[in-house]
Amino acid sequence: MDTPHSRSLGPSAGEVLRARYASRLPGGLDELTGPAHGQVELPLHVAWSGLRSYDLDRPRQRMSLYRTVLAEGQRDDLPTLLNRDVLVGQWPVLRTLVSRHVRDVWEDTFPELAREASEAA
Repeated sequence: MDTPHSRSLGPSAGEVLRARYASRLPGGLDELTGPAHGQVELPLHVAWSGLRSYDLDRPRQRMSLYRTVLAEGQRDDLPTLLNRDVLVGQWPVLRTLVSRHVRDVWEDTFPELAREASEAA
């Protein structure tokens, strides 16, 4: 007899989120060649409400842009909107502002981010 309890439960919500974020990752941090300074306007599919234009020379705006792109950006957005050196430099703080799933996927894939965070602690 097939009951709701006998059926396979499938992946957890956390597993689904991790897979979603992992599918968007670049092949390496060196692919992140976006701007390090100046104005950046996020596409509507990344920032559909609120602030869309960010000044990377203003630390709070830069952090907000990176947080938004890491959570909402698609695979093609990451290399053009994120900069490797900025990401690595901000990672110790940025990792505390993103979801656990985003943080874990990025640090599992790019161990240098986890090292950067532990060295800053």
